[in-house]
Amino acid sequence: MRIHKPDYIFLISIAILLAFGLLTLFSASSAEGLVKFQDGYFFIKRQLLLGVLPGLILFYFTTRIDYHWWRKFARPLFYFSLLLLVLLLIPGIGDKIGTAKSWFVIGGFSFQSAELLKLTLIFYLGAWLADSTEEDFFHWRGNFLRFVILVAIFSFLILAQPDFGTLMILLLIAGAVYYSVGGRLTHLACLVGAGLLGVAGLVWSGKYGRLLERFTVFLNPSFDPQGLGYQISQALLAIGSGGIWGLGWGHSRQKFQYLPEVRADSIFAIISEELGFFISALFIIFLIFIFWRGMKIALSAPDRFGKIIVIGIIVWMIGQSFINIASMTGLLPLTGVPLPLVSHGGTALAIMLAALGVVVNVSKNTV
Repeated sequence: MRIHKPDYIFLISIAILLAFGLLTLFSASSAEGLVKFQDGYFFIKRQLLLGVLPGLILFYFTTRIDYHWWRKFARPLFYFSLLLLVLLLIPGIGDKIGTAKSWFVIGGFSFQSAELLKLTLIFYLGAWLADSTEEDFFHWRGNFLRFVILVAIFSFLILAQPDFGTLMILLLIAGAVYYSVGGRLTHLACLVGAGLLGVAGLVWSGKYGRLLERFTVFLNPSFDPQGLGYQISQALLAIGSGGIWGLGWGHSRQKFQYLPEVRADSIFAIISEELGFFISALFIIFLIFIFWRGMKIALSAPDRFGKIIVIGIIVWMIGQSFINIASMTGLLPLTGVPLPLVSHGGTALAIMLAALGVVVNVSKNTV
């Protein structure tokens, strides 16, 4: 293993995506900022102050810190993340933003602990699975039983909020990492089947009414277009009205209080409305390119730990991107997850940039 220059193609790709995200966010959030705060720059200023600035600082340090350092502290970091989720269950601690009690709010600053869990989960799985042998994956009483217990713990804590979108991302990360290092597909299939039965039980129990609403709208997008189906109806209207070339940057009509969450999970609909099908397709192709470049770094990593954490981070970023896009185009139920490096959200952006810095550091050590 030798230290050399980082993967500049990956680095430049992330910089382009971040710049594109800031331009898109400024356009999408300007109307809401004017209405709520009499400042069209309100949300972009918050994104720069609470997301980009701390994110770039973290990115700088994670590119400089040898990625093996994270293996030493993987367990305490992961347990700390779980502790933060437990604290949210205590009455009087944590705040709801939307429908999930998943935030710590102090003054004008907020922190979503589940975002930290995504990264620390990857470190934990990397530290644990890096030394596993083929025999450890063969019997269900080996790694798989421990994996199931791990999944059950964080699933319970996320469901208690509840935040189904975040849980979907965590399960995607965990499943992809476990499979990439030798996990048996039959074991994962059984786990997925059990998970789907659990979701079905939650939906039909009525305890999680919002989940039932989302599935109802997913199965019938035209259902209650002025009520339960309002967001997806307006999102599809925005995407359709953009046509091939779009209405032009800054010329969205849906952002004027028609489409909910234009600065968060609905932002892809604004991209399609303003920039059209052609640029939206290029955006998706660009995400696929970043995925390919990230996998190239993973395959060139000098050890299994480096490979695992890069796979986890890239699957997290690109997987979450496609889940967001699929939910906005009606291919999945609405999830409420942001579009990485594009949607508004300081915690999500800062931690994602920190994670991508780890990928860049691995690229400096590739064989």
